Amino acid sequence: MILKYSTRTVSLRFRPLAAFATLIAMLAALPVLSVGANLLVGGTGDTWSHLAATVLPEYVANSLWLCLGVGLLVASMGTVSAWLVATLEFPGRRVFEWALLLPMAMPAYVLAYTYTDFLQFVGPVQTSLRESFGWRRGDYWFPEVRSLGGAIAMFGFVLYPYVYLIVRTAFMERAAGMIDAARVLGLSPLQAFLRVSLPLARPAIAAGVALALMETLADYGTVAYFAVPTFTTGIYRAWFSLGDRAAAAQLAAGLLAFVLAMLAVERASRGRARYHDTSLRRPGARRRLHGMRAALASFACLMPVVLGFALPAALLLGLALGESETGFGFRFLRLATNSFTVAALAALLAAMIAVLMGYGARLAGANGGGLVARLANRLVGLGYAVPGSVIAVGVLIPVTRLDHWLAGMWQDATGSHPGLVLTGGIAALVYAYLARFLSIALQTVEAGLVKVTPAMDAAARSLGCGEAETLRRVHLPLIRGSVLTAALLVFVDVMKELPATLVMRPFNFDTLATQTYTLAADERLAEASIAALAIVAVGLLPIVFLARQISAGRSASGC
Repeated sequence: MILKYSTRTVSLRFRPLAAFATLIAMLAALPVLSVGANLLVGGTGDTWSHLAATVLPEYVANSLWLCLGVGLLVASMGTVSAWLVATLEFPGRRVFEWALLLPMAMPAYVLAYTYTDFLQFVGPVQTSLRESFGWRRGDYWFPEVRSLGGAIAMFGFVLYPYVYLIVRTAFMERAAGMIDAARVLGLSPLQAFLRVSLPLARPAIAAGVALALMETLADYGTVAYFAVPTFTTGIYRAWFSLGDRAAAAQLAAGLLAFVLAMLAVERASRGRARYHDTSLRRPGARRRLHGMRAALASFACLMPVVLGFALPAALLLGLALGESETGFGFRFLRLATNSFTVAALAALLAAMIAVLMGYGARLAGANGGGLVARLANRLVGLGYAVPGSVIAVGVLIPVTRLDHWLAGMWQDATGSHPGLVLTGGIAALVYAYLARFLSIALQTVEAGLVKVTPAMDAAARSLGCGEAETLRRVHLPLIRGSVLTAALLVFVDVMKELPATLVMRPFNFDTLATQTYTLAADERLAEASIAALAIVAVGLLPIVFLARQISAGRSASGC
C-alpha cells in the first residue's frame, strides 16, 4: 500500500496589506482599550462618592427603562409593519415598502426639538385645544413630551426602521411551505404569524432591536434636551462639569458593559433553540386584503411614516421658512462647510482604509494566512457598538497625552511651542469618527469583494499583474458601487453624529449638529430648524439608495 501525503504550502512572506490591516484594527480599537484601562485609575473616589450619592442610581434606572421601552416599541412597530408589507397585499403597499425607511433620515434629537415646539403649552396643538374648548391652564391634562416617556417615543419613531429592514427580509425569505402546513393544520393567519412566522424571525428581530438600543444608549442630544439623566449625560457631566476625565472614562466603561450585557442576555435567552428553515424556500403569494382590514393595514403602515418623518419634516420646513431672512447667511454657510469638511474627510479615509483592509484580508485568506486579518477586521467592528461619547473619551485621553509629548519634543528642538496640533484641530475628531464608523465602510466593501470570484485574481496574476495592480485594474472597477455606498453611509453618519462632536470639536468649530443642539438648548427652536433640516436632507441620501435597491429587488423577483 502506498500512502500519499499532500501538504499545503503557506506563504510566510511579509505582506504589507495584512500588516496595515492589523495596525488599523489596533488603532480603531485603541479608544475602547483606553476606556477599559482607566478602570484601574485611582483618585476618582470623591467624584464617584458624589455620583453614587446623587445621580448614579438615576443613570442606571433611566437607562434600563429607556432600553425596555424603546425595545418594546421598535420591536412591535418594526415587526408588524414588516409582516404587513411582506405577506399581505393592500392599498399603498409598494409605497410603504420604501416609505417606512424614511424616519431613518431623522436624527432622534431633531425629532425631540420638533415635537417639543409642536406639543408645548404655547404650541399649536395645545393652543388650538384651549381656543376650541375655552380651557385655561389647569383645566385639562396633556402629556409632557419632555420626559422619559417622551424620549422613548422619539427613539421609537426614528429607530423602528432598523427592525423593519431586517425583519422584512426574514419574512420575505420565509418558508412558504411551513406557512401552508400551519394553515392546513387549522391555524388562522394570525395564529400562523404568532406560532410560525414570529418564532422563525426572532433572531432578525433581536438583531434589529440590538442596533436600535445601541443607538439609544449612544444618544446625547435627546436625553439631554428632555432632562433625562442617563450614562451618556453622566459622561458629559463628569468630563466638563466635574472636570474628572478618569471618572468620565469609568462611566464610559460602565456604559460599554451595559451594551455588552444586553447582547449577552438576549443570546442567553435563546438557550439551545435553533431557527433553521429546512423546507423549500419558495416565495409565498401575498394574501389580498379588502374593506376595513385593508384600510387598517394601510393606516398601520402610514402612522409610523407620518409620526417619524412626514409631520416633523413639515414642521421643520415651516419653522425654517419663517427664519429665511436671517437663517441662510454666512453663519449657516460656515457651519455647512465645517460639517461637509469633516464628513467628507472621514468618508474618504474610511472608504480607502476599508478597501485596503478588505483586500488585505482577501489576499491573506487566499494564501492560507487569513486568521489574523479576519480577527483584525472583526476588531474594527467594536467601534460601531460603542457610543460616540465613549469613543470621544477613549480618543481624547491617549491623543491628548501624545499631543503634549509631541509639543514638548518640538519645543525642545526649536524653542517654540507649536500648540496642540492633534486635539487643537480636526485630526483627533476625524480619528474618532473613523474609530466609530469604519466598521460600516468595511462591511460594505467586504460585501462587494465577496462577489468578485477568485478566478479573476488568478487570471490577473497569470497576465503578470501584481497585487496592487490587480486591485487597481480588476477589483476597484467591480466594487466601485460598494465603495461609493460605504463612503455615503459614513458621510451621513458623521453629519448626524452629536456626542463625539460636542466633546472633541476644536475651539470655535461648530457643525450643523452642534449648532442644532446649542440653539435648541437655548429654546431657539425656529433658528435650530434650519440646521436640522439640512441634516435631514443629507440623511435622505442613503434612504433613496435603499429605496432603489428595494425596487430593484422587487423587479427582479417579479413581486
